[in-house]
Amino acid sequence: MSKIVLPYLEGNAPFPAPETALDEPNGLLCFGADLSPKRLKEAYSKGIFPWFSEGEPLLWWSPDPRAIIVPTEFHVSKSLKKHMRKAALSITLNTRFDEVIAACSSIPRYDHEGYQQGTWITHTMRDAYCRLHRLGYAHSIEVLRGETLVGGLYGVVTHGVFCGESMFHTETNASKVAMAALVALLTPYPHVFIDCQLPTDHLTSLGAKTVSRTQFLTMLKEANQHGLPKALWQKRALPTGC
Repeated sequence: MSKIVLPYLEGNAPFPAPETALDEPNGLLCFGADLSPKRLKEAYSKGIFPWFSEGEPLLWWSPDPRAIIVPTEFHVSKSLKKHMRKAALSITLNTRFDEVIAACSSIPRYDHEGYQQGTWITHTMRDAYCRLHRLGYAHSIEVLRGETLVGGLYGVVTHGVFCGESMFHTETNASKVAMAALVALLTPYPHVFIDCQLPTDHLTSLGAKTVSRTQFLTMLKEANQHGLPKALWQKRALPTGC
């Protein structure tokens, strides 16, 4: 078996080209560096994201293919529409970011064989994304029943792409409601899409599709040229319909 040599990022060294990522494990690009806001902003703008577990080195990824949701292709089932009309939920933007990421980090994760794994949202990751949020680059959508947080999602915004990181729910359909609210927020901007990183059955049921890394990077570059208004991410209540 040949030895894999993975590039090590030291100091301010730039990321390798995403196209140089490994085929196995799919998308592993390099390791090292840190989770500073500057480094994270650089990573997401190039289609790269961190993903590692407690005790592992800081690993950076750019998988091929890539899962995305184009807002106009989002699938809202009749049952979800009915649920959103009758569930008496409220939806907010950027009001409880720290609570959303904490809830996401507490969700049990399983590997492809069904064995429970530790969370990849370590304390270090949580602190890094909370810093990004305070700087205006990471955002959350909260789904509430009364004052209780029952679902939500968070991610990082490049100039024109919402890079989804994680979602959670403690009540049926609450994470889907959060995604529907995000889609409604982004739909007026035709070049924008949601980066879902890796495909899952749950995301596919909502309209996610896979594209090649080459196509993803082309779409990312185009979307980033158009951008999104900063005012879009102002803390506020969001409509509950879809």
